[in-house]
Amino acid sequence: MTENVSTPEPTPAVTPPPPPESAQPEQTSSPVPAEEHPEAGAPAGPPQTTEPAAEQPHASSAEAEATPPQPKPSNKRWYVVKVQSGREEAIKEAIEKRVKIEGLEEYYGQIVIPVERVTEMRNGRRVQKERKLYPGYLMVEVEYNDRILYLFRETSGVGDFVGGSVHRPPPPMSDREIERMLHGQIKGAEAKAEEGKVVYTKPRFGPGDRVKVTDGTFAGMEGDVKELHEAKGSVSVELTIFGRPVQVEFEYWQVEQA
Repeated sequence: MTENVSTPEPTPAVTPPPPPESAQPEQTSSPVPAEEHPEAGAPAGPPQTTEPAAEQPHASSAEAEATPPQPKPSNKRWYVVKVQSGREEAIKEAIEKRVKIEGLEEYYGQIVIPVERVTEMRNGRRVQKERKLYPGYLMVEVEYNDRILYLFRETSGVGDFVGGSVHRPPPPMSDREIERMLHGQIKGAEAKAEEGKVVYTKPRFGPGDRVKVTDGTFAGMEGDVKELHEAKGSVSVELTIFGRPVQVEFEYWQVEQA
């Protein structure tokens, strides 16, 4: 009897299972910084740091601090005002007092009474005195407006602004007239401190100039200057009276350039 001998089947090779993740060896290389691995498509470069912008001061406030406030332009001008002769000083004080009472300082500058230092002989002695160049007039520095006009007109002894009318404001003095007037006052003030010194203020006209008489019997007439009498502060003017030329002597303030 024959035995059937079966050939044993080969045993398949068994592949060991992979070790668990915890069992895998750790990498020893140091990790590469994240910034060295830019994202796909982004160019590599140094890291961009964004700092908060410093708060800038407001432009208008900075300019306001850097730019000093501009002074308000002055509208004051010099004018001539007719007043009662012999009361110039009292009228000046009254106007200045009313300006303070009514709060009009912003429209008011100053008042000047032009004078000169002269020397006269009295009883054989030299006597120095101040003489008004234009008796009956004040030189005022003001901003001409209704409030100033009302203040002057309501002050006792004040006439009106020279050259003005109801419908026309008065013309201000020219720069040349102002410079001459103020320069004469400075010279006169310096003369007070020097004994025996006499300062004469020359008029705005000279021999050959055409002038107009503004005060006295011949007011309104015109003539030619023939001679200046600086020692007396007067001028000789040739007028035509009844068809004949006649020389008449006036004080400086009684005539003006025509």
